[in-house]
Amino acid sequence: MSYRGEHDFLLKNTDFTDYKGVNFDKYDTNDLKKLWRETLESGMSGLCFSMYEDGQEPGDHITEEQVERRIKIIKPYTKWVRSFSCIEGNEHVPRIAKKHGLKTMVGAWLGDDLDKNEDEIEALIALAKEGYVDIAAVGNEVMYRGDLTEEQLLDYIYLVKEALPDITVGYVDAYYEFSIKPKITEACDVILSNCYPFWEGCDLENSLTHMQQMFGQASHAANGKKVIITETGWPSKGTNLKGAFPSEEAAMKYFINAQLWSKKEGIDLFYFSSFDESWKVGPEGDVGAYWGLWDKNEKLKF
Repeated sequence: MSYRGEHDFLLKNTDFTDYKGVNFDKYDTNDLKKLWRETLESGMSGLCFSMYEDGQEPGDHITEEQVERRIKIIKPYTKWVRSFSCIEGNEHVPRIAKKHGLKTMVGAWLGDDLDKNEDEIEALIALAKEGYVDIAAVGNEVMYRGDLTEEQLLDYIYLVKEALPDITVGYVDAYYEFSIKPKITEACDVILSNCYPFWEGCDLENSLTHMQQMFGQASHAANGKKVIITETGWPSKGTNLKGAFPSEEAAMKYFINAQLWSKKEGIDLFYFSSFDESWKVGPEGDVGAYWGLWDKNEKLKF
């Protein structure tokens, strides 16, 4: 089998309507790796940026040099970069991404530390006024974690919107939160939806269909507003969650299906994530360290 143009052939000829994805039966492991690499090299709409090397974690200050090294690695493969915070070195991400011609979704990380929230919001507004922000994301899964009340989050969203009238402003959370929090949905210019079949224990065979349903629910709640998938992915190692089993093969298949479907449907999708990060083992269990397209040493996995 020739793999020259295999990604383009699948993009043109695969019907994703009421369909579970690419039929991988004809691909052995080597063929699958070739298709994964070709899909990666064809480019992504967006990629979530992984900040931390081994031994680092949120709260550590990350240098500009480290951020630039990693931006240079991912630059050939993506149009957009998403960052998750605006302090402790995270402010370097949009600045360096813009330097290298990439668009930016810049997040202010909000939690239960109100003083730190103020620092994040002030830094987000400053970055946007300096021209480094294309989409401002005010918080990530704050409602899911229960760190703030709905009214507190709305105050932050409207504060940023008032300060940045010419910037698209949204909030990132699990897809279903926009159905049950209509005031937040109304406050957003764009709906920023995390869609993870893995975290709902979905088996790989049905994962694309499940993600389509997640996107559909967010789109229904959006009531005509644009919906962006801000996170989706599949871990390459770790412990299973119900019917969702991590493996290198599963990670490659999920990535290929997600990219082909989103391109064919014209959906903006930020893949999670760029590099493996060891610190995530704590909050997410052993799978947390294996969501990257590159490993923790910045080498492409497959």
